[in-house]
Amino acid sequence: MALEYREWKEGDDLALLEIWGGPETLPAEQFRAALAPSSNQPWRRCIVAEDVVDGVRIPVAAGVVHEASLHPERLWAYIEVAKDHRREGVGATLLTMLRREAGNSPSGVSKLRSKVDPDTAGAAFAAAAGLAPIQRSQLVVVDPEPLSLPRFGDGSEEAASERVEDLATGSVELSDVVGKYYSHVHHWDSPGELSIATVQRLFLHDLTGAHGAIVLRAPKASAFGQGVPASRKGKIQAFAISYAQGNSDEPSDVFLGHDPELSAEDAAAAVRDLLALIAYQHPVLLEVDESMTALRSVLKPVLESGKAHVRGADTLIVSD
Repeated sequence: MALEYREWKEGDDLALLEIWGGPETLPAEQFRAALAPSSNQPWRRCIVAEDVVDGVRIPVAAGVVHEASLHPERLWAYIEVAKDHRREGVGATLLTMLRREAGNSPSGVSKLRSKVDPDTAGAAFAAAAGLAPIQRSQLVVVDPEPLSLPRFGDGSEEAASERVEDLATGSVELSDVVGKYYSHVHHWDSPGELSIATVQRLFLHDLTGAHGAIVLRAPKASAFGQGVPASRKGKIQAFAISYAQGNSDEPSDVFLGHDPELSAEDAAAAVRDLLALIAYQHPVLLEVDESMTALRSVLKPVLESGKAHVRGADTLIVSD
């Protein structure tokens, strides 16, 4: 085997797809989209390993390292090697080359992170390379009617309308609480400064697929005291943003969170009430990190009752 290494070029994706076949894991499927020609805006370096047989060059592996718009304290890295070329040092060589490139990143950041499924070749390679888990996440499908519907105030429609509201995804109020929640549950890998404009671009813009939001508000008295004007609304306690999916038979993809200033008990109660509402008639799909303690506490009994299930394997985020 005579291997040569070079920068990624157009057409490598098709050549490698023939060698690799379909992605073995969800992280592999996601990261393949990052394999592309090297660039400076955004900063990315992509390297291909070619096996030269009888003068014919055949791409067999590739690796990429790139900066991220979120979580700027680490660079994303990914390496994939054809099955018949694994355990021959190809991946290790690519990683060494990517680390060298990372040392010259314009941001000055050189620490790497990646995603792997547990008990896979990727997980074993990451462990051997010194990348340890810093977070575990799951995809959880919640079936219809997982929880009893909440009762607001006197149970009237008016009382419910004061607490539950459809909110435009362009709302500054919504953007503010979404950004604060995201930062709160990603303390283990800081997303950096999240302005309102950044939150709207990354989570709430039409291009993200966001097409609706429902919020649960605090009762007026608990939010502003007694005797508040009827036009004043309680503070957002929890939010649910839904994203478009291609198949109407699939569960709705939802980002569910809460005001991080709530106590643990109040956060769990708000998340529980909103989950009961959004999943009452149609299943929902949630991505749940271990750091999302309120959501995890609500989902635990729902999973144990069989009214929700984990889809696929867990995903580990690993880092230097």
